[in-house]
Amino acid sequence: DHLDHSMKFAAIHPKPVLYNFEPADMLIAFAGKHDMVVVGHTLVWHSQTGRWFFQSEDDDRSATREVAMERLKDHITTVVGRYNGRVIGWDVVNEAIDDRSNGETENLRNYSWYQTVGPDVLTMAFKWAHEADPDAELYYNDYGIEDGAVRNTGKHASSLMLLRRLIEEGAPIDGVGIQGHWTLNTNLEDVE
Repeated sequence: DHLDHSMKFAAIHPKPVLYNFEPADMLIAFAGKHDMVVVGHTLVWHSQTGRWFFQSEDDDRSATREVAMERLKDHITTVVGRYNGRVIGWDVVNEAIDDRSNGETENLRNYSWYQTVGPDVLTMAFKWAHEADPDAELYYNDYGIEDGAVRNTGKHASSLMLLRRLIEEGAPIDGVGIQGHWTLNTNLEDVE
């Protein structure tokens, strides 16, 4: 199980000056030994990101936008750079859209990255990942974004707004990952 989460923030970058690459290195080595490809998961996520990322170094106040951006750039450059050429692609941004979406806006989650930095953090994350490994494929990843696809409503509509904006801002996105959190109530037409 520790390899399953080895590239998420909490595992790989638990403290400001500490990176823990051992589990991720083990995953990369295992994949290489067995001719498997690796997709890194994930570089920007509201969950499992240490509180320190959003706090001032001096006290418990919030970090400035500039400090948070510098920390994220360092994180992405360090992690993606370490696995340059050994990871086929990256889930650069994971689950940025709030579940309660009416489809009228991007409806980004109202905390962590989006509160401290703003929505442009997503564009910059894609650009930094591309700079660190120009050959890796870069993905936006989320769950439930197929919901409302037939009618272009809800989280689906919000995801299209977000993706269009990112592309317009020059984010080098190669694909979209849709997590299959499906149940018996899932609308199969939306999935298709």
